[in-house]
Amino acid sequence: MTDKRFQFAFNDLGINISEIEKLLGYDEGADREMVKALIEETLNDASAIGSIRSEYRIFRDIKFDDDDKSLNINNITFDIQKIIFNQIKKSESIAVFISTAGAEIGEKSREVMAAGDPLKGYILDIIGSLIVDTAADLMQDDLALSAGLTGQKITNRYSPGYCGWNVAEQHKLFSLLPDNFCRITLTESALMFPVKSASGFIGIGEHVRYNRYTCSLCDMPDCTYRGLRNEKEESKNR
Repeated sequence: MTDKRFQFAFNDLGINISEIEKLLGYDEGADREMVKALIEETLNDASAIGSIRSEYRIFRDIKFDDDDKSLNINNITFDIQKIIFNQIKKSESIAVFISTAGAEIGEKSREVMAAGDPLKGYILDIIGSLIVDTAADLMQDDLALSAGLTGQKITNRYSPGYCGWNVAEQHKLFSLLPDNFCRITLTESALMFPVKSASGFIGIGEHVRYNRYTCSLCDMPDCTYRGLRNEKEESKNR
């Protein structure tokens, strides 16, 4: 078992105005001046956040059951369902990961909205989601580099609540991380606190692969990040 922990400064993440504009629905060529100054101001406010954390723990005691499309880690069975099973079934080990923006960004968003500025509050909410996603990207990039040193590759990351994997299995996942560095807790209904957090699995092995575009695999038609993830993947290859 291998652990690695990360604490990021906001400026490490490289979140930019263009990403936020896209999530606000502004297309290329649209007049963005009205909102650009507000985004810049809000990004400056968010730069004071200091509790951005990620971690992963690698487990090698794993077994896949092709009949019921499940994964067993340290004698805990996860019903990951067909889509995720097929993406990670060639893994030789599994990285269990968690990532969080911390509680500050969510609290600030709610305060701003309550004070009568819903647009700025919504932009803060978007920034919180981008913080989690980007921190997880940096964590995953590090994992890919480490795996590459031993001739292995990694899969995409997959989270409870997606592709048929029941969100209630967060409780099982967090039982593998009893002393989690990210300080994330779960409600009885398996929702994470801080809310701007993510968790899941990444497969590791010689015969796994990373799929550049995975949105077509997912059954969530209204996902906020469908377009943004594809944009990120394209930018990596320019």
